[in-house]
Amino acid sequence: MEQEPWYEKSFGRDYLLVYKHRDMQGAYEEVRRMMEWLELPEGSEVLDLCCGMGRHSKALHSFGFRVTGVDLSEVLLEEAVKGDPAGEVRWLRGDMRDVPLEGPFDAVVNLFTSFGYFDDEGDNMRVLREIHRLLAPGGRFIIDYLNPSYVEEHLVPASAREEEDIRIEEKRRIEDGFVKKTIVLRDLQGGEEREYREQVRLIPQERFLAMLQEACLEVDAVYGGYDAEPYREAGSKRMIFVGRRRA
Repeated sequence: MEQEPWYEKSFGRDYLLVYKHRDMQGAYEEVRRMMEWLELPEGSEVLDLCCGMGRHSKALHSFGFRVTGVDLSEVLLEEAVKGDPAGEVRWLRGDMRDVPLEGPFDAVVNLFTSFGYFDDEGDNMRVLREIHRLLAPGGRFIIDYLNPSYVEEHLVPASAREEEDIRIEEKRRIEDGFVKKTIVLRDLQGGEEREYREQVRLIPQERFLAMLQEACLEVDAVYGGYDAEPYREAGSKRMIFVGRRRA
C-alpha cells in the first residue's frame, strides 16, 4: 500500500499547535512590502496559493485586493474561514499542482516556503505551470522560498519546547537533496505520542531560475527577505522571486 504523502497528514490539528507562534501582524508587514513589489491597483484579483490559515490572504484583502485563498488542508481552511466571519476572502480547497480555478488573476503569491514538497521534481514544475496558467498576461507573481545555502549552514539538528502541556520535539537533517524534519508531540498528561514529518527540496537559485524560465515566468528581482535586500547566497535567510507572466 502506497504511503500517504507527508503533507496530507502534517497540515492538521497538531500543525496549529506546532506553528501557533505565526501571527497576523507579521503577515501584515510582509504584505505591506509585497504591495510595493506587485505594483497593482486596488481591486486587483490576487490568488494566495497554499494559503494555510489565511493570514496573508486576509492581509492582502485589507490592502484593497480581491483575494482567493487555495489550500489542500481542510483543517487549515476551516481556521481561515473561522477567522473571516464576514466572508471577505473566497476560500477553496485544491491541490497546487491542479488548481480548480480558471483565472485569470492579476497576481499569484506562494508564501512561507509552500513549494518544493514533492518527491517528483516534475510535480514542482506542474505548480509553476499552474501559476503561469492562472495569471493574466503580464500578471505578477511572488514565490517566497527558503535559501538552501542558509538552511545548510544554519541547520539546527534538534530542538524541543512545550506548548499547552504538549512537548514538541523537532529533528532536522539534510538528505537526498531535501531538508527533512521529524516532529514528535508527547502529551505530558500521558496521552498518545504523535509523529509527523515535513520535507522541502533544496532548490538552488540557478536551478529555480531555470525552472521559472521553462514555465514562461519572467523574474524581475530576487530578494533575500521582506526587507527588500538583494538575495545573497551566503547570508540571506529567504529567496523571494518576484516577476511576471510572459505574454
